Amino acid sequence: MSDEEEHDFSTGQGYEEPHEGFDLEPPELTVGPEEVDPVDSRVITDLLDERQIPASQVDGETLLDVGLEYIRIKRYEEAVDALERVIRFGDDESLLVQEAYANKGAAHAELEEWDAAIGAYESALRIDDRSEHAAVAETNLAYALWESGQHDRALEHAERAVELDDRLPQAWYNRGFFLLERGLAEDALFCLENAERLGMHGPDIHEEKANALEELDEYDEAAEERDRAEELAEQGQEALRE
Repeated sequence: MSDEEEHDFSTGQGYEEPHEGFDLEPPELTVGPEEVDPVDSRVITDLLDERQIPASQVDGETLLDVGLEYIRIKRYEEAVDALERVIRFGDDESLLVQEAYANKGAAHAELEEWDAAIGAYESALRIDDRSEHAAVAETNLAYALWESGQHDRALEHAERAVELDDRLPQAWYNRGFFLLERGLAEDALFCLENAERLGMHGPDIHEEKANALEELDEYDEAAEERDRAEELAEQGQEALRE
């Protein structure tokens, strides 16, 4: 999901992040993400349902922002509700609806609702499988398919993501991970090194590189990668304690 300005598409080791927003502006109602109260988590649902706001008066971009704000504060069920309303009120073929589907998939993934996540990502890609959001949607779809046990399909979509955007590090990482699981260590290492060159530097990338190097009998280099992974993991723990 450069995409950070517009999308949020979820998080996690195998995910790329998308982000966007929502805006409601009926004649006597204005709701923005700054008004989302983490305690009153159904504010948007209530406003839409109780006031029976017609679709023509709903600003989908603001409503999208609200859904993304719910994702940011880790209220994933509320995010799904808000994003479903973007889809309901929006044009079935619009990029806004595509973005809503993609972020809805991310919210479902955070809840480990893999079938729902897969369905949302597939709906996003049906709208436009070559748009600016398509590579991120393919990447996240690949991860959700893997988590659901559909490993062959996962690799297919990981490769599609790389074809769409060969500058997307998460796409290369996913492809490398899946190839390594198939025993294709040399091809996997190539993908993982690409992911690192493109900016992926967390402990996961070094762990997977170590695994690939061990499969290739490059034990000294593998040990260096494991040391780097441990170092980065310790730094992450220290940052959380601060």
